Amino acid sequence: MRLLLVSDFHYSLPLFDWVVEVAGDFDVVVMAGDHLDLASIVDGRAQSVVVQKYFNKLQAKTRLLICSGNHDLDAKNAAGEKVARWLLGDRNKGVLSDGDSLAVGDTLFTMCPWWDGPVSRAAIGEQFAKAAALRQARWIWIYHAPPADSPVAWAGQRHFGDAELRRWIETFQPDIVMSGHVHEAPYVKDGSWVDRIGSTWIFNTGHYLGAPPAHIIMDTEAGEALWLSAAGNQYVRLDGELERPVPKLQAIPGWLKAADQPPAPGQG
Repeated sequence: MRLLLVSDFHYSLPLFDWVVEVAGDFDVVVMAGDHLDLASIVDGRAQSVVVQKYFNKLQAKTRLLICSGNHDLDAKNAAGEKVARWLLGDRNKGVLSDGDSLAVGDTLFTMCPWWDGPVSRAAIGEQFAKAAALRQARWIWIYHAPPADSPVAWAGQRHFGDAELRRWIETFQPDIVMSGHVHEAPYVKDGSWVDRIGSTWIFNTGHYLGAPPAHIIMDTEAGEALWLSAAGNQYVRLDGELERPVPKLQAIPGWLKAADQPPAPGQG
């Protein structure tokens, strides 16, 4: 299975255009939250309509899996906690998102909401407990915030990770967690796009202005994950130990199609 991970598009339409263009090269495209932008002059409801049209385009090309981020919250639940209602159920026209789990081959994907209080936080814990009973050979979580006290949550001055997520990782030990949220992590000293907690791989694409966006390509059969960005390209072997510093990608692996190659230095 070949997967593409992107995150934190923040209503940047050129980034959505890019992912639509390349989506057909992947079995699964993961968009790990912050599809909208709270700081935009465009009304949030209008943003969500446009983004859902992009979701429809992506679904026509591949399997799309998403989760909400803190910029995506547009309503409140019965407990008064913010939720991304526009991403739920029939409102999202079949795109699997917050609260859903799906088996694709031998991989179980679990998509989690951004939690805003004890009720939604407890619901995520229950979601993981139920999904654990359905666990396949591989279990991947899609969760906007990275775990606390990790290089993938380091913004240069402090960590912006989720302490609850770290506890859930230690309890359930998924194989992979795909996240975003902390834009600076891969680009600052002591930060990174990849980490490991026990046997769990953690990924955060990072974010910068411009297209193509930073992205991660993962091939489960080849057992590799590549981070491709304007700041450089690196890789890890999923069947090995995490090395620091993370190795630079010196050559395009044979399993990667020419259409998926990283941008040349200075492009994007």
